[in-house]
Formats: sequence, structure tokens, C-alpha cells
Amino acid sequence: MCQHQPPCPTSDSADRDAARLVAHHPEQGWSLLCNGVLLFEDTGELLPNGQIIAPQRQSRTAA
Repeated sequence: MCQHQPPCPTSDSADRDAARLVAHHPEQGWSLLCNGVLLFEDTGELLPNGQIIAPQRQSRTAA
């Protein structure tokens, strides 16, 4: 359970990415948040319940 004040958002909250970092490994491309969410450098996520959130790809627009 999160000990931060105010508490970090839970892993099932819409703002789950706002939780504090507890481990950061940029050389491996991932970070662990206080709520148990694994964030990957490609913007994908792995939730504590095993659910995978696909990377968010930005579409390119012609200039």
C-alpha cells in the first residue's frame, strides 16, 4: 500500500501514470511505479493484475 501523502493513484485509476517512481531503469527501458504499474519506454504498460496496455502511437501528419 502506498505510503505517500497524498496517496498515489491506484493501478486501476485513469491517472495511474501519476504515481511516484520506485525503480527506474532507462538502460533496460522500464520504470516501476508505486502502484505496481510497469511503464515501458515505448509507452506500453503492464498492470499488476497482468493486463497489458498497448503503446500509444502518435500519428504523423503531413506538414
